[in-house]
Amino acid sequence: MSVRHAILGLLSWQPLAGYDLKKIFSESADFYWSGNNNQVYRTLLDLFEQGLVEREIIQQENLPAKKIYTITDKGRVELRQWLNTTPELPLLRNSFLVQLAWADCLSAAELDQLLNRYEEEIRDQNLMHNARGPQLPAKNARSPREAILWSAVHQNRAKFYQTELEWIQNLRMDLASLPEKDELKG
Repeated sequence: MSVRHAILGLLSWQPLAGYDLKKIFSESADFYWSGNNNQVYRTLLDLFEQGLVEREIIQQENLPAKKIYTITDKGRVELRQWLNTTPELPLLRNSFLVQLAWADCLSAAELDQLLNRYEEEIRDQNLMHNARGPQLPAKNARSPREAILWSAVHQNRAKFYQTELEWIQNLRMDLASLPEKDELKG
């Protein structure tokens, strides 16, 4: 994910402080990002220096000054240019699949525990994702099309979790259909 363009996109929706942006990234499954929080502030500074965002400094009593960022016309052009580029394919790196590739070394009970732990993690993520709902409620959408697009982003993640749960259930059925074998040694 391009943090730069995600920030411009969020600022195209409404002015936000760096803290608000960090919170959106950290709480959102739809805007997953693995960078550190300082990256938001560095990116905001770069965007400001390039004239892609403006900032308003609001003095607060007994608190540090708050910087509210707003996208500029130049920033909207940059965002639009990025939106018109070819999308990146999703990363399909899943360390669990590497574990699973060598899991024949495990006993049946150990393999079952491994599958249980993964399934629990997926179920938990699915529950949290569904409890959060779409990041932009339809009532806050700027247009009916935007409401549909944000809903589609949320549905994509939900379908991933559902597909992963179905896959693990099918794997369990395939494993259960095998004749029992002697436990591997070592």
